[in-house]
Amino acid sequence: MPMWFLSKKGPSGFSSNSTAEEVTQGIDGSTLTAIVTGASSGIGAETARVLALRGVHVIMGVRNISAGKQVKEAIIRDVPEAKIDALELDLSSLASVRNFASNYNSLGLPLNLLINNAGIMATPFALSKDKIELQFATNHVGKMPLLTNLLLDVMKRTACQSRKEGRIVNVSSRRHKFSYNEGIRFNKINDQSGYNSLSAYGQSKLANVLHANELARRLKDEGMEITANSLHPGAIATNLFRQHNIISGIVNVIGKHVMKNVQQGAATTCYVALHPDVKGVSGKYYANCNIAEASPLANDAGLAKRLWDFTMSLVG
Repeated sequence: MPMWFLSKKGPSGFSSNSTAEEVTQGIDGSTLTAIVTGASSGIGAETARVLALRGVHVIMGVRNISAGKQVKEAIIRDVPEAKIDALELDLSSLASVRNFASNYNSLGLPLNLLINNAGIMATPFALSKDKIELQFATNHVGKMPLLTNLLLDVMKRTACQSRKEGRIVNVSSRRHKFSYNEGIRFNKINDQSGYNSLSAYGQSKLANVLHANELARRLKDEGMEITANSLHPGAIATNLFRQHNIISGIVNVIGKHVMKNVQQGAATTCYVALHPDVKGVSGKYYANCNIAEASPLANDAGLAKRLWDFTMSLVG
């Protein structure tokens, strides 16, 4: 039996033990449309499945379209009435992000929920096609500011026309508390010297929280009925550890005893995306389906604004 049986329920009534199906029980999402990035495996695929189970029209943003189609078919086998589609999206490429947004916008669909889920973890030093450090490019630049900005008009239009709150959900990590000492290495983003794969991962996850907080402030100032929150899904035995053979081996052996399974791992994402108790809540950081404490750096409004301006200059 996993250690999660020791977990206590928080104010939401849910805990680390709760599954995505449990936290969305009885919720009708049949009038909603969602984009879920990184939906071809792990918690992204489970998020897509559970949203579809609740009636949401789900568009999966996937780097590997054939893997995405396999997940789509598996979801339809499980949920025959599922409304689900897959579009190609490589978040490490700014051109691919722009292409995805253009393709989505041309479909004429509404957009209620944007689940920024996709990510890579602790990779060796590399630069993206756009010459940006790969983890920062994939986990932050392409996923958050660029994709979100390109889809914000359709989200605003949908919120106004449907009179339903839009929700943007950034899947971050507890590792946001373990970035480089300075938090974001603005002047050294692409420097190989001093590069540490886990610190760089932490930096990209810190950026996810900062982005959600700054976006929440901007949307509130505009009076838009769209919220933006970030979350830690929990330690989950997924293929994110594939870059580290030793860690991957440990995860495979003991993971099922001390880590969340994928159904539990997708719970906080689905809770923040769908649950009525989250209505009107914005600029918060969640863990185990409850509001949690982010790091002091993550709550630094000045740092959030500086990151916003820095990233916008990167994407032009």
